[in-house]
Amino acid sequence: MLRILSLLLLMSISFVTRPQTQFLVKGKIEFERKINVHKQLDPDEDSEWYKDFVAKQPRFYTSYFDLHFSGNKTLYKPGKETDPFRNWWLIGPSKENVVIADMETQLMNSQKKVFEEIYLLQDTIGKIEWKITEELRTIAGFECRKAVAIMCDSVYVVAFYTDEIAVTGGPESFNGLPGMILGLAIPRLYTTWFATKVELIEPKPTDFVIPSKGKKITEQNLQGVLQRSLKDWGKQGQRNIWWVML
Repeated sequence: MLRILSLLLLMSISFVTRPQTQFLVKGKIEFERKINVHKQLDPDEDSEWYKDFVAKQPRFYTSYFDLHFSGNKTLYKPGKETDPFRNWWLIGPSKENVVIADMETQLMNSQKKVFEEIYLLQDTIGKIEWKITEELRTIAGFECRKAVAIMCDSVYVVAFYTDEIAVTGGPESFNGLPGMILGLAIPRLYTTWFATKVELIEPKPTDFVIPSKGKKITEQNLQGVLQRSLKDWGKQGQRNIWWVML
């Protein structure tokens, strides 16, 4: 009888202490963005100029961004500072992007610095046609599922999202999955974003104030400006347009 009671008590304790899945709705995510610098140019790799340039550059440039989320709102902005990169033209015009998304109103506001000009964009949240797969991986302690999509008609995107964070969002303007994107890769930009940590820090309402500094412009008009300005830049110019459209 004592043995049976002991077994029942052990089972009861095991049931009570079993980890329960918690669904986060407020917090802060730190993303590490890595750009393969050596792949940002497309010259003849056998040229002496290219070999000399590559020898003087780090293979990867790493920077950090923070994503604050609360209920139906997300805020993506630059995070902790890293050493400045002297060849800034190699890493795309998106190192200072600020993106605020409101899932309730379906509006997205962003502030983007394109070389020396700052632009303000407001538009409805774009619909991304994601294809969800069965592949899983763990990122920042969360089980994530792989999804793939196409942006700008031909640019392949790989994302890993977790449904343990009950907010649809992610780096830059990426969203639309049944949970938070914690990992993102764009092979044609040779760039990845991966969450390094998730903190239970509740954002302040003032964090979601829409930026006011910059020139208001629509996404379509901005794309036209970029196409005219970068038409002689070749593949590098096209990549810069993709960067701005993220």
